Amino acid sequence: MGVLVDGTWQDVWYDTKTSGGAFKRSVASFRNWVTADGSAGPTGESGFKAESGRYHLYVSHACPWANRTMIFRALKGLNDHISVSVVHPDMLGDGWTFATDFAGATGDTLYGLSYAREIYLKDSPKMTGRVTVPILWDKVKERIVSNESSEIIRMFNGAFNAITNNHLDFYPEALRQEIDRVNARIYDEVNNGVYKSGFATSQAAYDSAVHTLFEALDWLEERLSQNRYLMGKEITEADWRLFTTLIRFDLVYHLHFKCNRKRIIDYPNLWGYTRELYQWPEVADTVHFDHIVRHYHYSHDMINPARILPINPVLDFNAPHGRDHL
Repeated sequence: MGVLVDGTWQDVWYDTKTSGGAFKRSVASFRNWVTADGSAGPTGESGFKAESGRYHLYVSHACPWANRTMIFRALKGLNDHISVSVVHPDMLGDGWTFATDFAGATGDTLYGLSYAREIYLKDSPKMTGRVTVPILWDKVKERIVSNESSEIIRMFNGAFNAITNNHLDFYPEALRQEIDRVNARIYDEVNNGVYKSGFATSQAAYDSAVHTLFEALDWLEERLSQNRYLMGKEITEADWRLFTTLIRFDLVYHLHFKCNRKRIIDYPNLWGYTRELYQWPEVADTVHFDHIVRHYHYSHDMINPARILPINPVLDFNAPHGRDHL
């Protein structure tokens, strides 16, 4: 994954030399909001009004952050209202590309561009920063609305309700404080924890990240032994934010990122919970295991320079989940 510097692409990996070998994720740089009436959201400027057909989503099927947005697009009835382009699973010297020689990679269906960085440069020709997905694009203004997945899913959760007549609420007012608290730990210790383990370049950084990760998984296993979902009886955004890491764990993070103390299938509650969420209507269609396995094992030369794809376990995500008693 390279970086843009004053609008020029540089094939540069994350620098861990100044952090004792610890991986530090960069902060999303585009933070505008789509709102029902076009008024300003919690961050960013006004003028991005929810309208059918106005917005386009650039995603990778391999990426857990992008997978969040695809899940919310499906659950909130937005498939016919927000169009999508899917990048190639390989992220090599040119970063995310719009090559189409892999099943499910669509190319850039808006402009026919070759690289995801060109979308960023279309908005900001002199941009400095990482080129990440997802990208929510405004076709009218021809600008990036947001590249922060946690905020995109909240836009999808509420801004388009009058258009879709879909009023499912995954961030209900009464639970917001607890959702935010749980999200914060899951993000730092699990969602990003697998990356902090896998991209560590010192033993100390790896040890710190991986032990914290499994302490968090033990906490989640206990929480889900008493509750069907993270907030109890009601499924919320916290569950979907966790799910996209869990569904990738045994196939890529366990081996590729050396998160190998235990697998998710070794946790009875987490494993049943992962299967239940996978079986939720329309969710399985957003999960592309071929993109997931290919991306991780092909794109990280520092971890797998020979680009050998592992045989991987055979997992039945459609087996009965057994969570009904909760």
